Amino acid sequence: MAMQKATLGTIAAVMIGVAAIALVSGLLVTNRMVPTTGNVKSIGVEVYWDLACTNRTTTMNWGTIDAGGSRTFNVYVKNNGTAAEVLSMTTSNWSPASASSQISLGWNCSNYVLAHASAVGASLTLSVSSSVSGITSFSFDITITGTEN
Repeated sequence: MAMQKATLGTIAAVMIGVAAIALVSGLLVTNRMVPTTGNVKSIGVEVYWDLACTNRTTTMNWGTIDAGGSRTFNVYVKNNGTAAEVLSMTTSNWSPASASSQISLGWNCSNYVLAHASAVGASLTLSVSSSVSGITSFSFDITITGTEN
């Protein structure tokens, strides 16, 4: 998967859902796609696209995600502090609020203890419910936090 260049900021992953309905051989087929982009905020740690930790991640372009689909970005979280940090990731400020029950963001570094002056690879996965409905656009904030251990 290709890494993308980004700058550090607040995540407001803005997504637009598009529903297309087609009649194929007498069957009604519905396709819903959710194109997405967003910004990343970090507290106590820094997030990068590359293992060398030189290319900061501040924006993610999730592209188009079909209903029932998901997309994963791999990033590197670096602890520039002087003590170990426990990693966490949260989402907030969903708009509309109902989007949080149909779209989710997860990652593989929950409660990971990151030693000072080190980095770890992290995978963030955005998943869209197969029954997503009523959402034509939405936004939310993502915050990756390192809390001193």
